[in-house]
Amino acid sequence: MKLIYAAASPFARKVRVLASEIGLLDSIEMIDTAVLPIKANDMVNQLNPLAKIPVLLTTTGESLYDSRVICEYLDSLHAGPTLFPQEPTARWTALKLAALADGLMDAALLVRYENAVRPQELQWDDWKSGQLDKVTRALQALEDSSADLSGPLDIAQISVACALGYLDFRFPELAWRQDRPKLQAFHAAFSDRESMRTSAPV
Repeated sequence: MKLIYAAASPFARKVRVLASEIGLLDSIEMIDTAVLPIKANDMVNQLNPLAKIPVLLTTTGESLYDSRVICEYLDSLHAGPTLFPQEPTARWTALKLAALADGLMDAALLVRYENAVRPQELQWDDWKSGQLDKVTRALQALEDSSADLSGPLDIAQISVACALGYLDFRFPELAWRQDRPKLQAFHAAFSDRESMRTSAPV
């Protein structure tokens, strides 16, 4: 298998962390490539019509996207405990929290692109504030749901940890730990896992 990714992408990090946790990382060839919304990447465009990473090329040559699909596909390839819970209550709780983390990453990435790619004179401060408001609300919801981030390893824990790691990487000024002691404790413990240490963006 081959993973088309960028080292700074929190969505790609989520896939790499999951692959590491289930013992499949060594069976995936990593192809690091940058993708920007204003610059075409012909390889990525051919594999994913949405021109987004990560993309997984399976052993049969099929391309899979987005990160949620890739993660669930990889989770189906190993014999250990699945990271996508099968019991209905646990499954919907995990998927909801994973979606919340993905939404946080989406909003943060949009602000990152606005700041880093769009010319200063064309940037829209109210739009950026709206995206950051989503991040703030998501963080509070995760703090309120922190009890659901305990227990056996699952896709929610991986997704939330990668989302918080992205905030540390790109938005340290947000100081997301302030007034969120439960989320801070979760992230401190989870970040000590080898899968997180080896995938940290630099």
